[in-house]
Amino acid sequence: MRTLAIALIGGAALLGLTAPADAAEDGSDTAPAVAPVDVLQVSGLFDDIVVNAVSEQLDRAATDGAQALILQVNSRGAVVSDEVMADLLGQVAAAEVPVAVWVGPSGARLYGTPAQLLAVADVTGMAPGSRVGYTGQPLDVPGVEIDFGAAAPFITTDSVGLSDARDLGVFRQRISDEGIATIVNMVDALDGYEEGGVVLDTTTETVTDSGTVQRDTIAVVRFFKLPLLEQLFHTVWSPAVTYLLLLAGLALLVFEFFTAGVGVAGVVGAGSLILATTGLAALPTRPWAAALVVLAMLAFAIDVQVGVPRLWTGVGVVLTIVGSMFLFEPLPGSSLRPSWITLVAGIGGIMLTFIVGMPSMVRTRFATPTIGRDWMIGELGSVVERVDPDGLVEVRGATWRARTNRATPVDAGEQIKVVAIDGVTLEVEPLEGAAKDYRELRQRS
Repeated sequence: MRTLAIALIGGAALLGLTAPADAAEDGSDTAPAVAPVDVLQVSGLFDDIVVNAVSEQLDRAATDGAQALILQVNSRGAVVSDEVMADLLGQVAAAEVPVAVWVGPSGARLYGTPAQLLAVADVTGMAPGSRVGYTGQPLDVPGVEIDFGAAAPFITTDSVGLSDARDLGVFRQRISDEGIATIVNMVDALDGYEEGGVVLDTTTETVTDSGTVQRDTIAVVRFFKLPLLEQLFHTVWSPAVTYLLLLAGLALLVFEFFTAGVGVAGVVGAGSLILATTGLAALPTRPWAAALVVLAMLAFAIDVQVGVPRLWTGVGVVLTIVGSMFLFEPLPGSSLRPSWITLVAGIGGIMLTFIVGMPSMVRTRFATPTIGRDWMIGELGSVVERVDPDGLVEVRGATWRARTNRATPVDAGEQIKVVAIDGVTLEVEPLEGAAKDYRELRQRS
């Protein structure tokens, strides 16, 4: 009896352990897991970093079990070649998972050759207040036809908003009159899309207690962004940041040139200039405009050494303004010229630096005892610009700001003698005909 009881208990336990497993196998009690939906957020110009990120995300979505990939885009054009963009379009068209393109959030733009993604993606949509267009001529993509149909004449050289884009048939899937306001709505738009016999399952309908039917997202949404280092360079390669880094780097190097040793300003200036150079190489830059900005700094430097803004400072301001306005070439439908706020900050900052700040800082640096220019006292020189009471003199081949230490003016070409130094200004007197100081005469008598 004891043996029979043990056998019965063991059998019951065994049935209890195996029953859930059998139920799971036939799927009667446990629903299969829903594959996730990946979202890659792309903002800014399509450069090499963005193109590589999209390409890598296409591979990641296919290998990580995603049922679809959504590209959330807000871009005013591409700075890569048409060949690179055509290759990317081909990758999107041949992707192993369905690819959706959402122009959002509200106010986003999709201009230039990146807008041709709308012709190769499986599902497309845009948020209210967004615009698409300036696609240009269709790129040559092997095995893929870029065709916008009736919308082509309207978006090739112009842009359209949500209503016009929907009416012209720009979107691959029909969207509501309100558009696709959020990424959740875009995930919902994917539900039911079929490709290769596979139907996307992203949302489900539920009925609330009040009888209202609502759609709930059942797919896990995984968001992806550019890695930190790539995000840094992608930000640097924007026109506004590249422009400000260029001005800041050049200005700091000019300041460091007139100081003793290499300090923080020199290191920061060199780093800023290196980053700005990478941005100039990535963006469609006008070389002659960049050269004008460099020449402007050289013009500023001429007046910095005398400690007083003069003609060359004005030349530098003009060159900076012209170079800033024409530094970048425009893209279809979008001017890469920095915003007016950026231009005012850049040009205004340079003017304050070289008209007010730089001369004061340089005079302060040169006035420190560590510079050691006492050897100039007693040196002879010639007048470059009449000293009455201020002017310019040349001592040992260098031009200096000068002031007569007495009431006697000195004309250009006459000889002078350095009698004292005040910061970067030399106190001089003529070799002949100087006014007599009667206080000295009384002391001698």
